[in-house]
Amino acid sequence: MKKKISLVIYFLIAYNLPSSYFPLGKYFNILRVYLLKNVISNLGNNNKIQKHVRFGDGQHIDIGSFCQINENVYIQRAKIGDYVMIAPNVSILGSSHNFERIDIPMVNQGETERLTPIISNDVWIGRNAIIMPGIKIGEGSIIGAGAVVTKDVEPYSIVGGVPAKFIRSRLISRS
Repeated sequence: MKKKISLVIYFLIAYNLPSSYFPLGKYFNILRVYLLKNVISNLGNNNKIQKHVRFGDGQHIDIGSFCQINENVYIQRAKIGDYVMIAPNVSILGSSHNFERIDIPMVNQGETERLTPIISNDVWIGRNAIIMPGIKIGEGSIIGAGAVVTKDVEPYSIVGGVPAKFIRSRLISRS
């Protein structure tokens, strides 16, 4: 019951409060995080969660510590590590629509299997990126703005585009 009440209060009040960089924003963030600790499966410490962030039903969402989640983000389901930055308008999906049959309208075909995306520690996800169900993003990676991530991303990689492709590694060769 506490979870449902917290979710209702979050969406009625805290969801629309100004972001943390506005005057008194620090206190709005504290309220948002407090309410979300009762809703999300696991929420670490020292996180910044800006306004208009949607968390599906809150189940199957784990968020580590020291993360920053900006405005208008949608997280359907995910396991997010520590020190992750998520820019505005990002979507992290846990399922999609079935479309295999042509004799049934797609809207009536149901959803795909639910798969949890895994975002490792120290990842930066750029504005308007989309992370598809079941994707694993390796530690220290950067997802470029507007990317649609349809394949796993190796640690310390920079990817971008639609669909997202490898751009370069962040690892520096020391020879």
